[in-house]
Amino acid sequence: MEYDESIYNLIPKERYEPPKPKRYKSSHPHHVPPTGSTFCLKSTSKPGVANLNGEIQPQGSNHTSKGAGLTFGKPKGALKPDTTLFQKKGTGTMTLPQATQFKYNDDSRRPPVPKKDEKPIHGLVSDKNFIVANAVENILAAPKLPANRDKDYLKKKNYGKTPAFLQKIKNEIKDEYQLVREMQIEEENERDEQKFLLEDEERQQLIAALKKKWEVVHKEYQQITHIQKIDTIGKKSKKESCEKELAQLEKDIQKLSKNYIFVDTTANGGFY
Repeated sequence: MEYDESIYNLIPKERYEPPKPKRYKSSHPHHVPPTGSTFCLKSTSKPGVANLNGEIQPQGSNHTSKGAGLTFGKPKGALKPDTTLFQKKGTGTMTLPQATQFKYNDDSRRPPVPKKDEKPIHGLVSDKNFIVANAVENILAAPKLPANRDKDYLKKKNYGKTPAFLQKIKNEIKDEYQLVREMQIEEENERDEQKFLLEDEERQQLIAALKKKWEVVHKEYQQITHIQKIDTIGKKSKKESCEKELAQLEKDIQKLSKNYIFVDTTANGGFY
């Protein structure tokens, strides 16, 4: 058994000074603005942030940190206006290029408006029936021939042949039908493997066992039928369960009385 008490504990221990860790120094230059900083931005028509890519030497952008007073502005009083600098005459006037007279194209222009002395001819009367004349003109007119009447469609390279895209679709449908048939055959084979013919000896044993079971249930049922008055829920439910079990046993015996009985080993299977 160990104890913490010792005479050596009375001797004062020397003070241990742990060594100081190495001073951290960033690998990035101190004069480069931080990534995504909004400081050090000059006035620009492209608002954004400075040094978004985090480059050590940002270049190719008007967002630069080089300049005086770009962080928190210039010192107080440095922006005092100069009274000698003011807007002078002619310094802010913009010179526009010489304007040329616009002219419409003659083909797209409408005819000019008739003048006041260009009066149309009035009083012209005609007995012509324009509806009948238009109908007669169209009836007697020769039929218009198609523009490509010289083209013979019977001499086409692919005339009378099934298009390639239809042949492709037919092959795809045929492959799908073949795949479905193969899956159906495979499922039928699996179902057939899960069925087997019940031997005659085993069938007779099952029939005998069911008959013995039927006799036991029938004997119990006869004991209930002798009761003149079934006045409890237990007696009533027992009678109903016996009747149901007898009917099921008779049904199973009748089904097993066939010459050939097949047994299905699937989850929802049985014999038939």
